[in-house]
Amino acid sequence: MPRYAALIYENRANEGTGTEEDWAKVFAEYVDFGETAGAAGVIPGGGEALQPTTTATTVHVKGGAKGGEVVTTDGPFAETKEVLGGFYLLDCKDLDEALKWAAKIPGAWHGKVEVRPVIDFS
Repeated sequence: MPRYAALIYENRANEGTGTEEDWAKVFAEYVDFGETAGAAGVIPGGGEALQPTTTATTVHVKGGAKGGEVVTTDGPFAETKEVLGGFYLLDCKDLDEALKWAAKIPGAWHGKVEVRPVIDFS
């Protein structure tokens, strides 16, 4: 069965903001989605939320080849309005089914969810 990455993006300005009550409501929505999609066999491996971009470290190898100088910087490399907040791996029969499930992810209501096919190397 094909696998799709559902990448959940949120507005950078909203990252890490909100009251404890707001977060509890959003968390409950994600728990509900996880239980529903898990019971349907769509996310057997679950999903993961990511820490804020302020905790990120970007790695770059200079020279464009293995063995080059490794340079690290704090935070994400790209200056964007949206940041990757988490992801699910969806096992779906086709893209249409993956899109239907992605629309049920709470991040699609508060931000955007990018759906991308995963390469099957088997």
